[in-house]
Amino acid sequence: MNISSEDIISSAVRKISDVSGANLLRCYQCGRCSAGCPMAEHMDLLPHQVMRLAQLGQIQEIASARSPFICAACLACSVRCPRGIPIAEVMEAVRQVVLRERITRRHFPLSPEDLAPLPPIAIISAFRKIME
Repeated sequence: MNISSEDIISSAVRKISDVSGANLLRCYQCGRCSAGCPMAEHMDLLPHQVMRLAQLGQIQEIASARSPFICAACLACSVRCPRGIPIAEVMEAVRQVVLRERITRRHFPLSPEDLAPLPPIAIISAFRKIME
């Protein structure tokens, strides 16, 4: 039985939904999660963009982004969501699926330039996520 990359991607989307407990299709892209994110200025994909890519099954694009690993899991996005989507849990699920499924081999080194503007909680959170 051959497993295609499409099967792996659709499996990853299901796993993100299962791990997070979120219905990804509830997101209607209002952008409130991104507007309230204290780490948004350091992200290459904002939380609402991660949600949209997950809805579309574009896991490779999410996997190559730094955003899920920069997320400080502060829950500001989840609190601001008018649909009650646990976005912080989705970001955690993305990290877990990307790391466990080895969708990408990219490592996320933190250069001194990356570390300088980040609050300590983000640095600790990032190290915890990388070590999983």
